Amino acid sequence: MDLAFTPDEQAFREEIRSWVKANLPADIAQKVHNALRLSRDDMQRWAKILGKKGWLGHGWPKEFGGPGWNAVQKHLFEEECALAGAPRVVPFGPVMVAPVIMAFGNKEQQERFLPGIASGEVWWSQGYSEPGSGSDLASLKCKAERQGDHFVVNGQKTWTTLGQYGEWIFCLVRTSSEGKPQTGISFLLIDMKSPGVSVRPIKLLDGECEVNEVWFDNVKVPAENLIGEENKGWTYAKHLLSHERTNIADVNRAKRELERLKRIAKAEGVWDDIRFRDQIALLEVDVVALEMLVLRVLSAEKSGKNSLDIAGLLKIRGSEIQQRYSELMMLAAGPYSLPFIEEAMDAGWQGDFPGGVVANAPLASTYFNMRKTTIYGGSNEVQRNIVAQTVLG
Repeated sequence: MDLAFTPDEQAFREEIRSWVKANLPADIAQKVHNALRLSRDDMQRWAKILGKKGWLGHGWPKEFGGPGWNAVQKHLFEEECALAGAPRVVPFGPVMVAPVIMAFGNKEQQERFLPGIASGEVWWSQGYSEPGSGSDLASLKCKAERQGDHFVVNGQKTWTTLGQYGEWIFCLVRTSSEGKPQTGISFLLIDMKSPGVSVRPIKLLDGECEVNEVWFDNVKVPAENLIGEENKGWTYAKHLLSHERTNIADVNRAKRELERLKRIAKAEGVWDDIRFRDQIALLEVDVVALEMLVLRVLSAEKSGKNSLDIAGLLKIRGSEIQQRYSELMMLAAGPYSLPFIEEAMDAGWQGDFPGGVVANAPLASTYFNMRKTTIYGGSNEVQRNIVAQTVLG
């Protein structure tokens, strides 16, 4: 196993670093480095810049318009973007539904949907979870009845991330109640402008509406929007979730946020506290260990061996690390991390008291938001069971 990067890979890293430095808007990078709110325009602007270069679908093969990078090149691209302060690519289009369309969609569907995803022009949402159907996703009830050349969809999806911006949504829907729950699910692409689709934002503890409810009331969906075969959607969903859980680990963002934690600790005078610095050191060890785990997977793929089936483990460790660095930032800033007045922050207020600096203003919001990471994408309790079954049999 060789975890060192070759001279060619180091040259590739330098190429990516130079391009990102020249093309990443400074105002967006400043927001990312300080964990300030990113607007839809901010996220879409960066997506279109990547799309114009042909790098929004950086994991895509050349046959579908991607750069055809190998696993190591993809990792280096993601790392350089994260360290530079680029927004995390909204994954629902390029990282999640696109691989499903490539693997299971027909040629007409690929030609219709992939260009809009690759360019960053079309915003996709994910319609998986429902009330009562989260980790036990196979129990979903949102129903699609076939009526001639279309389906009629009725039901609800929830926790739809950034669904208020969505233009299209890929959904798991129930098309049969026969047999096991998994055998009656289909994978459907739905235009969110269709009559009968309504989106209701859910205001969270941090004051944001990051997630939404999506309701379907007799929504007509052309049968040509069905991916693959009817009642085979569970197979396609598992293919997608392997991409989602690896993406959730987000070790590159953890490395960037670790450096931000150190800056806050130094600015707030707790860097010289040995016990606090021990906590930062413990976190850094875990971040490095997670990175080594990712590099082991990359090394296996590069050498042509079967990559380690550890998507669940990456998700568990990555999500726990995200919670820990957000908590340590709160502890470093102490009482200065507590004030959170959404309307005042929208107007540009960052605090008129000692310690009320731009770096501290969003700490409470980030901390509250990160409580979700051990739940979404399959709760960590469920993921541990999956890992145990995979490793122990």
